[in-house]
Amino acid sequence: MIRLTGTLRCATPEDARLVERLLPDHIRLSRASAGCLSFSVLPQEDGLTWAVDETFADRAAFQAHQARTAKSEWGQATAHIPRSYQIVEG
Repeated sequence: MIRLTGTLRCATPEDARLVERLLPDHIRLSRASAGCLSFSVLPQEDGLTWAVDETFADRAAFQAHQARTAKSEWGQATAHIPRSYQIVEG
């Protein structure tokens, strides 16, 4: 299994609104990915930060998810938003 945890932190309210607009589809597609065991992106109290927690069955499933995400509307539109993630395999 591979688990990714961390945060996505917007610098501006405009970026936060972008995340809010695109996030539902990103969550739906991610949860439908082969090998996705869990996937959550939850807003934090400050309104600019989201806690991210993803678990995939194996490295291949995680890499396929990452590749799909990078090409998606979500991936392209939010690429400039800083992320701080830890990835644990095992």
